[in-house]
Amino acid sequence: MNFIGHGFLAVDFFFCLSGFVIGYAYDDRIAKMGLRTFFISRIIRLHPLVIAGSILGLLAFLFDPFGGHPEQYSTGKIALAFLSSLLLVPMPAIADRAYNLFSFNAPAWSLFWEYIANIVYAFVLCRISRGFLALLTILSAMAICFVAYRSGNLLGGWSGPTFWDGGARVSYSFLAGLLIYRSNWIIRNKLGFIGLSALLLLAFLMPYSKWNWLSETLVVLFYFPLLIALGAGATLAPVLKKACIFSGQISYPLYMTHYAVLWMFGNYYTSHKPGTMQLAFIVVGGIILLVGAAYLVMVVYDMPVRKYLSAKRLEKTRK
Repeated sequence: MNFIGHGFLAVDFFFCLSGFVIGYAYDDRIAKMGLRTFFISRIIRLHPLVIAGSILGLLAFLFDPFGGHPEQYSTGKIALAFLSSLLLVPMPAIADRAYNLFSFNAPAWSLFWEYIANIVYAFVLCRISRGFLALLTILSAMAICFVAYRSGNLLGGWSGPTFWDGGARVSYSFLAGLLIYRSNWIIRNKLGFIGLSALLLLAFLMPYSKWNWLSETLVVLFYFPLLIALGAGATLAPVLKKACIFSGQISYPLYMTHYAVLWMFGNYYTSHKPGTMQLAFIVVGGIILLVGAAYLVMVVYDMPVRKYLSAKRLEKTRK
């Protein structure tokens, strides 16, 4: 049994954190900056790594040394699936990738919904009252309960058949994060980075059971918003400041580049069936290499591209 069988709930935590951060970063200035500038800012921040992840995913699909059947798909279908990944247009059409919405970079499903949330924020949420925001949050909570009960868990959103589950997941968590910010629900505490990380890890390590639909729902509805409120009020020890900055910087590059290697590892595990000790070395070494590769992508590609695009945007606004 997977000891971290609820790891996928990290996406719901991310959505809740995103709602808080977007409110914090843009509530007071989106009217002044305008929609065009807001959308360009979000694209510059998010999309370079969407492209990088799609390219890595395509290469893994075509040249996986441990398995896969790219020859079963026409060049046109592969090209179309790659284009859908680049542009974040859902296309669950590749069986060898479990009919993910974005065949060559499955984690991009959450970025698709993040974009949707940002669009709704810019056109609607930034303008509504806190009371109406609370009402929308309650309605979205009802949708989460329905999805969890119907499916038996909150794992959906990444594939064609579970597409709308992703909409329910982002709706509640993003709205909850935004509501926490606007309501100033900040809980002052001294838990720090280590304490809050341990509390977050508990959500992923909780026992797997037939009551997943209930336990996961309670975590998403109440526990994650509580952690956001605690995180906003936590005191950071100076000695951990660099670790926190690095964790924040590396999380998105790692999320958007790990999938290609993960799929190759799955094919390797199926075809070679490594022993427990060998598997332990592979997993530990693989994690280190993935973090190192994500750091290289961040430093060599993501940061320079974002810096260049931001400079170009600033140059145009001055003309």
